Amino acid sequence: MVKIAFPNIGIKEFILDPVAFSLFGLEVRWYGLVIVTGMIAAFFYARYRAHMEGMDDDTLLDYFLFAVISGVIGARFYYVITSLDQYDSIGEMFAIWNGGLGIYGGIIFGAAAVIGVSLYKKIPFMRALDMASLPVMIGQTVGRWGNFFNGEAFGHVDKFEFFGLVAKTPGAEKLPWIMQVNSYASDYDTLLVHPTFLYESVWNLIGFVIINALYKKKKFDGQVMFMYIGWYGLGRMFIEALRADSLRVGGVKISQLVGLLAFLASAVALTYMLIKKKNAPPILEGRAAKATSEEEKNGTDN
Repeated sequence: MVKIAFPNIGIKEFILDPVAFSLFGLEVRWYGLVIVTGMIAAFFYARYRAHMEGMDDDTLLDYFLFAVISGVIGARFYYVITSLDQYDSIGEMFAIWNGGLGIYGGIIFGAAAVIGVSLYKKIPFMRALDMASLPVMIGQTVGRWGNFFNGEAFGHVDKFEFFGLVAKTPGAEKLPWIMQVNSYASDYDTLLVHPTFLYESVWNLIGFVIINALYKKKKFDGQVMFMYIGWYGLGRMFIEALRADSLRVGGVKISQLVGLLAFLASAVALTYMLIKKKNAPPILEGRAAKATSEEEKNGTDN
């Protein structure tokens, strides 16, 4: 059970039960339902983009199944490998139902699955990664609300840590979106915290709107993917500075470091490729014209 309030905007305390309902003696948690909802939304958007990229539904289904399975494995692997001190046995490492997923691992393994399917089907993998990137943003935007129901993924308001440099955040407790949390399953008292799950959800939503609007104007395959990586990396780097439950390796917030590296790498790649393709027309316009021409030809032949 988690007790939550947003005192600065008049939302009084209410209790969240992480368990939505029980089915045949098994607990069905809100976290899982939220994640599944995000996956469903991501799939239908991916279908729209796949058709734009010239892919049929069967191909999309192959991508989706392999990416989801690989993503879950990767997310668990990332969490375990950065939290080895929390486990006393190999069995505990595989007990994914006890919680513990790292989104970067999911992105990396999911991308590897997309590349693998692309190579097998002889589809340019950069084109497929463009198709998959915005659905991932949808999944992240929705999925972060699973943390809300679990009363997790938040940060204290009294300080933030940017690559080891600790600084105070005076006046943060007066911000309207500050959340008051009390978990009956933990030892801490009521805390005022930054709802970093909300920050990341909103950041991803804004990024989705912007990149979605630019999708048709892309000048090279991989541009959408690099925009996604850069946008998410930049936001995660700063949001992670507020997190109180960050995964650390050698004292460094590993997700913050990965976010910085992702942003820098994507910025360099985008700058180089956009300069190279400066006068090139949007490639999707050419594909649309080709598809129309082929349809007209087929219609005449029939």
